[in-house]
This record gives sequence, C-alpha cells and structure tokens, in this order.
Amino acid sequence: MRAGLALCAIALSLSACAPPHGAGGGQGSRLDNQIAQAIGDPTTCLLLADRATGKVTYQYGESANCSRALPACDAPGTLTAQAALRFAAQGRLASCASNADGSRHVGWAEGRVQSTKSDLIYSAVMEGERALPGHEMNARLYDAFAAAGL
Repeated sequence: MRAGLALCAIALSLSACAPPHGAGGGQGSRLDNQIAQAIGDPTTCLLLADRATGKVTYQYGESANCSRALPACDAPGTLTAQAALRFAAQGRLASCASNADGSRHVGWAEGRVQSTKSDLIYSAVMEGERALPGHEMNARLYDAFAAAGL
C-alpha cells in the first residue's frame, strides 16, 4: 500500500514539472514542442496575447517564471513577462546580468507574431546561467511560431 502511494506521489510531482499547455488541442501541443526546442529551459516564460485586447491566450512555462520580477535591462527597475507585453507592439529585445557578480543573465524579447492567420503579440523571458540574449530568443521564436503554424 505504501509503495503504491509513493509511486503516485512521484508521478504527480513529475507531472507538475511539465510546462502548461496553452491553446488547447493539437495546436497547443505543437506550439509547446516548438517553443521547447527553440528556447525551452526551466526558467523560460512565453506569453501570447491578442494584440487588440492584450488578453493572454497562451502560456509556456511555469506561472512562477511568468510572474517573477526581473531586471528590465534597458530601463531602471524590474518587469514581469505580463508587464513586458506592453512593449510588444513596437518590439523590444534586451539582455543584462541579473545578479551583482554577473554569473546569471536575463534575456527579454517582445514583439508581434509574424502571421497572416492571427494578430498576436508575445513576451518571452529567460533568466539563469544559460539564458539566451533577447535577440537570439527573438530569432528562434520567429522560426518556432512559423513551424507551429501560427
């Protein structure tokens, strides 16, 4: 009995590590896979939102990563992925050290999804020892969005 409960607990804890699926159905899984290949990392957050309303329609990554306040890099203070969506219409790419000794970095990328099928904007952030710079995230996401059929 105890062994069965232990196995259930392990299975539940492992499933909690998977990134949440967004758009639902095959499209969400396809997009999840493309983002995972392009910029997937335990510290990645990517939000897609409707450009007209700003309503988030998809999230890749854990909620803690998406709500985490990190250095803005190109302005004083901090931002969250949600707050950075306001820069998506004009586009923004930024990177900087995220701690005093420079051993960790943060990369930001915001912009419009290049698509004839939808009018979406995105905000993406990574933070850690191997975080990609904003311009690299943007280039990889351009290809990931296209491969996912957006």
